Amino acid sequence: MTISDIAFYLESIAPLALQEDYDNAGLITGNPKWQCTGILCTLDVTEEVIAEAVSKNCNCIVAHHPIIFRGLKKITGSGHVEKAVISAIKNDVAIYAAHTNLDNIIDGVNGKIADKIGLKNRQVLAPLAPGTGAGLMGELDGDLPAEKFLQLLKKTFGLELVKYTRTSKAIIRRVAICGGAGSFLIPRALDAGMDAYVTADIRYHEFFGAEGRMLLCDIGHYESEQFTSDLLTEVLLRKFHTFAVLKSEVGTNPVLYFTGK
Repeated sequence: MTISDIAFYLESIAPLALQEDYDNAGLITGNPKWQCTGILCTLDVTEEVIAEAVSKNCNCIVAHHPIIFRGLKKITGSGHVEKAVISAIKNDVAIYAAHTNLDNIIDGVNGKIADKIGLKNRQVLAPLAPGTGAGLMGELDGDLPAEKFLQLLKKTFGLELVKYTRTSKAIIRRVAICGGAGSFLIPRALDAGMDAYVTADIRYHEFFGAEGRMLLCDIGHYESEQFTSDLLTEVLLRKFHTFAVLKSEVGTNPVLYFTGK
């Protein structure tokens, strides 16, 4: 099995045509003709993840976030991106990223989040075509008081805290979600009549946009997408079920929280 075989399969699930214009999904390092020795799935690519791949005899890393996102003009090892790219090249490790194309399918990143919090009757929040587009909306099994919903998020995602807005909605049932930076969908969630919208990377002034009409929750970028490595592993094992497909054990979240405990 070659690196190209892996890329072809992933693109049959999440076509590159579905990625946003600014994105850099697809094969980033490595030769598509290489024989694959093993696959390591991760949210982010770091030097530590590459070292883990080498130690586990995996010459292919499948990540959510592209290690090269904006164009590199030099590769001198002066930053974490350049160091990781150099390490991958030196160790003959292919890096493949399934990013916004994986976000924009109904059973992708947001589908995994929906599984975790138990959303039913799912629809794409901002459709591009039937079954594809940004964000996801659905319904909980039953009504939940707002505080209970926040507790559900805290427990499900292992959070130290949840940032949220005041809301007139005492009961939460209709919920929209978007893994990663999803503040651009706040107006969509409001227009759809959502009781709550769960995403990450919301700026201070964007919280005002909820206007008290919706529980707006920021659970953190890494936290919202932490199950994506599980998703990638599951997707690959469905096709390559006798092959070495591993989930990375390296924690890549660069953000820490001091709680005083």
